[in-house]
Amino acid sequence: MVKRTLQEKLAILSDAAKYDASCASSGGERRNSRDGGIGSTTGSGICHAYAPDGRCISLLKILMTNFCIYDCAYCVNRVSSNVERARFTPAEVVELTLEFYRRNYIEGLFLSSGIIKSPDDTMSDMVEIARSLREDHGFRGYIHLKTIPDAAPELIDAAGRHADRLSINVELPTDAGVEAYAPEKSPDQIRRAMADVRLRKEASRERSHTGKRAPKFAPAGQSTQMIVGADGATDSTILQSSTRLYSSYKLKRVYYSAFSPIPDSSAKLPLIKPPLMREHRLYQADWLLRFYGFDVGEIVANRPDGNLDLNVDPKLAWALANRHLFPVNVNLADREMLLRVPGIGTRSVGRILAARRHRALRYDDLRRMGANLKSAKAFITALDWTPRGLLDQDNLRARFAPEPEQLSLF
Repeated sequence: MVKRTLQEKLAILSDAAKYDASCASSGGERRNSRDGGIGSTTGSGICHAYAPDGRCISLLKILMTNFCIYDCAYCVNRVSSNVERARFTPAEVVELTLEFYRRNYIEGLFLSSGIIKSPDDTMSDMVEIARSLREDHGFRGYIHLKTIPDAAPELIDAAGRHADRLSINVELPTDAGVEAYAPEKSPDQIRRAMADVRLRKEASRERSHTGKRAPKFAPAGQSTQMIVGADGATDSTILQSSTRLYSSYKLKRVYYSAFSPIPDSSAKLPLIKPPLMREHRLYQADWLLRFYGFDVGEIVANRPDGNLDLNVDPKLAWALANRHLFPVNVNLADREMLLRVPGIGTRSVGRILAARRHRALRYDDLRRMGANLKSAKAFITALDWTPRGLLDQDNLRARFAPEPEQLSLF
């Protein structure tokens, strides 16, 4: 095997980590300020995530290795893929994390890995990295570990005692998809591992008969990642799967990762190339399910193929299909109906409900409260505003959908 420098390993394994979708800014364009300007982005794998209290924090996002004994058809790092390989030792990951932290580049670590030798061997090395950071070096920063569902329960337990958040990938929206494209992985085992994490976290909140708390376990909870577009599942199927995951395992987040064909891609994958916009629409729909009182049937009801409209956001698509429910009087409507108005979010709804206890709201009041009136104005009435015939116009959807774009042939 070619002996690589630490910098060479970092370049390979930070780039390989961009396929883990649990950080929002990975895989960005490389830029520097040598020719002017301030700041830079490099191949060093620094990405951003949000802490439970809403702070945006920078993380070193890397794979421990992109070697893998599995042959998942949709994965660029599968055993049959002809990609450049590298592997960190646990000591090297610890060194990188501490050095980046001392230079104030990062506030934490996001660590994933291909499977080397066996799930237990790989998970043992990842746990050792987290343990060494916490116990040997007193590292107080954020740690997110992508855990391996086939690993021994005691290793998952140790991971949760050192990491802030654990995640176990469900891989694809359906069991049939996993069995077809990742046959070495077991949907049942994945679910058992996720259930075990949930139970361990719940147990960590309980007190013993003496009043002593159990050791903390993954205090920031668990999340999962789902590849969309590799198995042909519709958006309705994807969102139904996510709803079950949230309910069953009390997840903090389901991350959607749009599949796109990769070099040396398996010929047995369906010829589906979902754009990144589909991933974006799924996140928007996921938000509506979690915080706006929608259900999956409502969100996809206006399209016979069970997929989301890529041209307009899901809330707007629902409102356009249910114009008979609008316009909504912002001075009288209940919270549930206000949440369904395009352009009005949860914070704005809270401000509207608080303010109208004291006075009737005008159009400009809504603007000051943060409402997106470009989207909302056709669907609301206020003390000094009515949409008149705007809601009934045949071309109302065209006001929101992007204009057709002439693509270049070269």
